[in-house]
Amino acid sequence: MMERQLLAFLFLAYLGAAFVWPSVRVWRRTGVNPYVLPSGDDAHGFVTSGFRLVLLALAAYVLAQAFWADADRLLGVLPWLAHPLVAAAGWAGLSASLAWTVAAQYQMGMSWRIGLDRKNRTELVTGGVFAWSRNPVFLGMRFSLLSLVLLRPNAVTVAAALAADVFIQFQVRLEEEFLAKQHGAAYADYMRTTRRWL
Repeated sequence: MMERQLLAFLFLAYLGAAFVWPSVRVWRRTGVNPYVLPSGDDAHGFVTSGFRLVLLALAAYVLAQAFWADADRLLGVLPWLAHPLVAAAGWAGLSASLAWTVAAQYQMGMSWRIGLDRKNRTELVTGGVFAWSRNPVFLGMRFSLLSLVLLRPNAVTVAAALAADVFIQFQVRLEEEFLAKQHGAAYADYMRTTRRWL
């Protein structure tokens, strides 16, 4: 498999591991739809729309570069990052972030949601990788986006990574506010003992 096709495969595998697999698992075991992202004209809807736009742009890019060899050249390659050692770090980072995300999703179990589930109360998960980071899935996403920039340093990957990070920062704070209300003192204790990222 060529490098460009491998990148597209890993990107799709990451999307499957980060969003599809855990959602299907929760729905099949509980009957609860874990996809609870709103589309209103508030902060939650803004973050939802932003994430969708970034993911669609990245999906279009990785598929285009998989089948069109000149895609990167036309998108403003950053030559100071285009180095075999930097690319090797990108491959390692992408692989590590995929493994990290799968571990976090598995350990989250039936508490997995995409968005804020106000109807179905979930358990607070604090073990495993959640003992190191309050937001390990988002941490994995941030690391995968950085790895993509190292692999394909161009205007699209840099813009997508920066935009996604802004939306992640918003979403993390919305989720923390929600969890603090839902879990009270237990979440306050968790915040005192576990950092937001690492």
